[in-house]
Amino acid sequence: MNNFLNKLERKWGRYAVPNLIMYLLGGYAVGFVLFYLAPDVLNLLALEPYYILHGQIWRLVTWLIMPPDVNLLFAVIVMMLYYQLGLSLEKTWGAFRFNIYIFGGIIFTVLGAFILYGVSYALYGMPMVGMGAFFTTNYINMGIFLAFAVCFPEMQVFIYFIIPVKMKWMAAIYGVWIVFSLVQSNWAGRVAIVMSLLNFLLFYASTRNYRRISPFEIRRRQAFKSQVRRSRPNAGVTKHKCAICGRTEEDDPTLEFRFCSKCEGNYEYCQDHLFTHQHIHRS
Repeated sequence: MNNFLNKLERKWGRYAVPNLIMYLLGGYAVGFVLFYLAPDVLNLLALEPYYILHGQIWRLVTWLIMPPDVNLLFAVIVMMLYYQLGLSLEKTWGAFRFNIYIFGGIIFTVLGAFILYGVSYALYGMPMVGMGAFFTTNYINMGIFLAFAVCFPEMQVFIYFIIPVKMKWMAAIYGVWIVFSLVQSNWAGRVAIVMSLLNFLLFYASTRNYRRISPFEIRRRQAFKSQVRRSRPNAGVTKHKCAICGRTEEDDPTLEFRFCSKCEGNYEYCQDHLFTHQHIHRS
């Protein structure tokens, strides 16, 4: 995945939109103005495949300005939070990858709406109208939060500016809420949730280290532990001890010992095993 994104960035990186989160939040601000001044207009902006297929193609984009919450004070606080999260992710990943992440969530959401529309039409023989209530930016915003939690799990946020909570625990709470929503919702809601968060699922899967659970790595760790167990268990406290053979300076005063800079942890090896041992990686 990273190699693929690197190739895309080399070719298309110059077209990335900087400060994309600002445009997203700016669209929400427009949506709030419309909600309070002309609420009926919002019905013409929702993501409704039926109306899009009948010529209202602006809905492919305008659904992005639908405000995620109608409570103005709460919405302002949430928008300030997402501004900080989005800005941090863009600085961490770069503008191009952050663009890919956001636009990926948008595209998956639109695809989900049309897939659900097609399936419902095939099953019931009639077009499904009123899907805009399910396909919103709520879960795209949640994807931003979850991605930030994966990148910075130990960072603290203050709920109501008072209660400190680490991002990893907030993400766990969000995860439970998502599962609950999947169980409680109907099929339209489930498709909307999964498709809107598909960009996060792909991002999470691409950042995992699967090497540590590979059969080869498991066998290598077991072999190393077996070698360590075979080393002399009753040796006294010495200044040096090889992590492989267990020899110390008391066995041979001419032995040289060195720590390996490529192993994770304080592992010392004798001259015979310094360049022949398997490097230890905890993650």
